[in-house]
Amino acid sequence: MTGVHQWLSRRFYPSVPETLRDDVAVLRARRIQTLTPALFLMLAATTPTAIYAGVETVHPIIRVGFPVTLAIVGIIGFFYLIHFRGRYISPRRARRMISEATWISGTTGLMCSVWTVTNWLAAPPENHSYYAMIMAMGSLATAYCLSSIRMATFVNLTIGLGPIALLMLASGRPPEIAAGTSLVIATLFLLRNVIQQHGQLIDLLQLQRQMRDLAHTDPLTGLANRREFDMRLDEEINRAGDESLFAIALLDLDGFKPVNDQHGHAVGDLVLCEVADRLRRACGAHAMVARQGGDEFAILAPAGSPLLKTAMADHILSALAAPLHIEGQPIRVGASVGVASWPEQGLSARQLLETADRALYAVKALDRRRRPSVDTISSIA
Repeated sequence: MTGVHQWLSRRFYPSVPETLRDDVAVLRARRIQTLTPALFLMLAATTPTAIYAGVETVHPIIRVGFPVTLAIVGIIGFFYLIHFRGRYISPRRARRMISEATWISGTTGLMCSVWTVTNWLAAPPENHSYYAMIMAMGSLATAYCLSSIRMATFVNLTIGLGPIALLMLASGRPPEIAAGTSLVIATLFLLRNVIQQHGQLIDLLQLQRQMRDLAHTDPLTGLANRREFDMRLDEEINRAGDESLFAIALLDLDGFKPVNDQHGHAVGDLVLCEVADRLRRACGAHAMVARQGGDEFAILAPAGSPLLKTAMADHILSALAAPLHIEGQPIRVGASVGVASWPEQGLSARQLLETADRALYAVKALDRRRRPSVDTISSIA
């Protein structure tokens, strides 16, 4: 029995990969914002016809009260979604919207189902098809609008179409049995499409994530690339307050060209990867390390980073002091570092990069004058 339950769970309610859960939640919330305003309007617009079509013998709370309540919910929901349309949706807010959409749609679906079944039982047999048609159209429209939310879709189809389909199948009248059978088949077909849509959604988001990673990641070292570094630097500047302090460092390897000349570019690539690993370990979660291209790297120490309380250049260079061991042989490369701090040495990304770049090449020039024939490890802050 447990195996059957697990198979059904995997088949009809497959899990979402952990890395995509936030993206899935936001995408579902955006679909709610896009599709459900029209659904709320439809819900409000059908109120007069629902009241008009109600059987007089049905209790007024069900015959009139339920449609009026649904109209109020529809109007409030419409203006609420229109008011927040286009605004930023955080993953937390997205999950709350999904939860709200599920229980609101489930509650309204239950009210519609009670109204339909009650009127069906009170109406003469020749009028049954009208109530079945009203319920089917409402449930299928709701399921379509909420198709990105599997739970809401399952709940609405079960509550909305289950009771009326059972009444039609048990009526003993061939036309109603045929209509009930068609309704069940249509419901199963829609459920299949919802499940299939979920798989396509996951594939799409995984492809988007891969493309985003490729666009912002250096393929050789796995570090952030220049584009990602520039974006993060701009974000840090926009986020910085009057008393904030952050810094960037530009690093250029010394003696890297002889490595390529003597050992080949394949070994040179391994050297770059090892340097990247050392920089990543040295900075940890306290700074962002990026490869700018060639043998150039950049580090962003954001506001609050412990690295800001250290001699940042010395800290970075200490990670490269020991020889690199590539394919069993020690290889030594030096580095030069230039550091620029916000806001003292630049108020824009361009100013900070220019300041750090000037500091970097001042170090290189000074180092060449002092020790022209020896690889150096030097820095300037």
